[in-house]
Amino acid sequence: MMKNYKKTKLACYLGFITQAVAANFAPLLFLKFHTDYNISLGNIAMISTSFFFTQLLVDLFCAKYVDKIGYRVCIVASEVCSAAGLVGLAFLPEIIPSPFIGIIISVILYAIGSGLIEVLGSPIVEACPFENKEATMSLLHSFYCWGAVGTILVSTVFFLLFGIGNWKWLAVIFALIPAINIINFATCPIESLVEEGQGMGSRKLFSNPMFLIAIVMMLCSGASELAMAQWASAYAESALGFSKAVGDIAGPCMFAVTMGISRVLFGKAGDKMKLNRFMIGSGILCFVCYLLASFSENPIIGLAGCIVCGFSVGIMWPGTISISSKAFPTGGTAMFALLAMAGDLGGSIGPAIVGRGADMFGGSIHVGMRIGLLFPITLCFMLFLFNIMNHNANKQK
Repeated sequence: MMKNYKKTKLACYLGFITQAVAANFAPLLFLKFHTDYNISLGNIAMISTSFFFTQLLVDLFCAKYVDKIGYRVCIVASEVCSAAGLVGLAFLPEIIPSPFIGIIISVILYAIGSGLIEVLGSPIVEACPFENKEATMSLLHSFYCWGAVGTILVSTVFFLLFGIGNWKWLAVIFALIPAINIINFATCPIESLVEEGQGMGSRKLFSNPMFLIAIVMMLCSGASELAMAQWASAYAESALGFSKAVGDIAGPCMFAVTMGISRVLFGKAGDKMKLNRFMIGSGILCFVCYLLASFSENPIIGLAGCIVCGFSVGIMWPGTISISSKAFPTGGTAMFALLAMAGDLGGSIGPAIVGRGADMFGGSIHVGMRIGLLFPITLCFMLFLFNIMNHNANKQK
């Protein structure tokens, strides 16, 4: 019988949408948690920290154990954990004596699911016999963007229609996405990238200078993306005087839209484009966007820099995965897990560096963005270096 790989692709698309819900839903409720459950702002900040730290631990776990356990078991478990975490977010704070502990347990649960999806979604699609792997990878990652946009817009409309007090119903509705996707991952065809025991392994990968460069590229990709995305709302509010709701849509929501457009564009026309050239052009554009956000006195131009930055960083994460897959065809799960870990680490420290820089200069987000210029500069340099080394390695072959 012919295997239905379109079902595999659909399952991975829904998986990335689930990851976007997990990453973006709870932050919309931070002030609600603060007022309803009397949770301090310091503890509120721990919610995001717990999410990203759990994802990092899952990345490390995947690098060592996923091949032994099996892709299907792990990817089905990712959807179970995501659904359980989102449902738990609605009920555990009311059941457990400490609402904060209930929230943290829920966040850790769906962060486990999110981390597994992040690591396994890419190799599952890479192992399928699709014609243009680079374009397919870019299109796959675009669904995270559309998931983020959908989460913000659906939540905003839901809160306007039914009131933010009914957020628990929305959490349960969002949980239906991974719950339904359990069936897809349980029944779709899943192939292995390499034969059991044939993957390079973490030690061998880290001994290769090209892989170290790819790790730095992922660090800078995550930092460039999240530093701008997480500060875009504050930038829109402080620079243009928008309200919180409008600032969220003008900032991070539009950032996610342009990032999604970039990934869909390459996903649909990738066979006519050179990935390396598209990435270099995107890296230069990212540098220009940070310049506009950092130095422009015109707030409209500065906001345009924030929004267009989404387009510029869109290809960096999936593109680095694609060029690494070509350079290390036997990299296996360890390669995808370590690249995801580097991206997550960059996404964690990037916004912190920009925020700390802004604090040091009287709360000026412009100054924080100037420090953030280091991310696209380093990214462009590393991409250039990777291409030179890859070209030389291909010539030797």
